[in-house]
Amino acid sequence: MRADITVVAVYPHPRARVWQALVSAEALSAWLMPTDFRPVVGHGFTFRTTPRPGFDGVVRCRVLEISEPDRMVWSWLGGPVDTTVTFTLAELGPSSTRLRFEQTGFHGLGAQFARLILTRGWKKMAAVGLPAHLDRQA
Repeated sequence: MRADITVVAVYPHPRARVWQALVSAEALSAWLMPTDFRPVVGHGFTFRTTPRPGFDGVVRCRVLEISEPDRMVWSWLGGPVDTTVTFTLAELGPSSTRLRFEQTGFHGLGAQFARLILTRGWKKMAAVGLPAHLDRQA
């Protein structure tokens, strides 16, 4: 069984501001989870959150691709989840940006349960966490 997560949101902010929120460790730590991210292809980094049954609270990632300011791809390994995360930005105007987020590669029953939890989390981050961060930066 396999399914993916796709979340699309439009923000009333310039693409450069949205991009910065995705590639800054400080910004990611503010709106997503504490991280030691660096926007360098090949860089391994982690996100840390509250442990849960079957998950130690650490997401191990690696930067797979960066094409500034349009696209970034990470590997994402945590608990039963070994997936790929892709952020794609499109400028809709000088102060409007569409973000398309995809997490792909959920295989097996455990990963499907995690996918349900992650889907809610990513939707909340796209609708609440990231916009609040962007508004604070404006």
